Amino acid sequence: MTTRTLTILAGLAATFCAPSDATSPVEPPLQFRRFGGDSLCVTNGVVRTLADGVLTVESASSRAVVREVTAPKVEIRFRYLGPTEQSKPLASGEMRRQIGIKLRAQDTCNVLYAMWHIEPDSRLAVSVKRNPDKHAHAECGAHGYNNIKPWYSVALPPIRPGEQHTLRAALVGGEVTLMVDGKTAWGGTIGPGFLDFDGPVGFRTDNARFEFEFLAAAADPAIESHIPPGTLDRCEKSPGD
Repeated sequence: MTTRTLTILAGLAATFCAPSDATSPVEPPLQFRRFGGDSLCVTNGVVRTLADGVLTVESASSRAVVREVTAPKVEIRFRYLGPTEQSKPLASGEMRRQIGIKLRAQDTCNVLYAMWHIEPDSRLAVSVKRNPDKHAHAECGAHGYNNIKPWYSVALPPIRPGEQHTLRAALVGGEVTLMVDGKTAWGGTIGPGFLDFDGPVGFRTDNARFEFEFLAAAADPAIESHIPPGTLDRCEKSPGD
C-alpha cells in the first residue's frame, strides 16, 4: 500500500472514528440519526417501516431518498434475508442482488452510488450516474453511468442469508470512503465534472430482501447546500435508476 493511500485512509477514517485523546483537536464523532416512515420519499418499490423503526424490503427493487438536507455520510445496518420471490434485471439488463447508498441524488438521472454487490459477485462498487439536463427515467434510462476506480479496496466474502452487516459511506470533498463492519474497505476519488450536482442521500436495493436501519449524519451548517429548490418537497414514483 502506498504512502499516499495510507495518508488518505487515515484522514477519511477520522470522519467516522472518535479521537482517542480528549485533548485532540480532531472533531468529535458523528451523530447519526435514523430515518424511516414519512421522513423518506420512496420512489420505487415497497419499503415498510416497522413499529421499532426498522425498515423492510421484499420487492424486487426499491429506491428512496431522505426528505431533508443531511451530510453525505450514511450508514446502513442490514440483515440479508435472501433473494426476492421474483427477480428482475437492472435497467442495463444485468441480473444482480445488491444493497447500497445514494450519497447524492438529485433525481433518477443524476446520482452518486455506493453499492454492495451480493450476487453474482461480492464486492463494493461506486459509480456516478450523470446526465446533465435530464431528470426523468424516460429521458436517461440506464445511460450515464461512470464507474469509479478505487485507489484502495479489499476483497469481501459472500453474504449468506441471515447474516448482519454494516455499510458506511462518506463523501468528503471529492473523496469517497466505504467502511464494512467497522473497517475501511474501499476508497476512491470522484473526478472533475462528475459532482456538479447536489441532492439528498438515500438507498437502493435490487432483487434481495432485507431488514435494515438507515442512518445519516446531520448537515454541517458551515457547508452550503446546493440542492435544487423543490427537490426535497417533490416525491414522484420512478421505474428505477
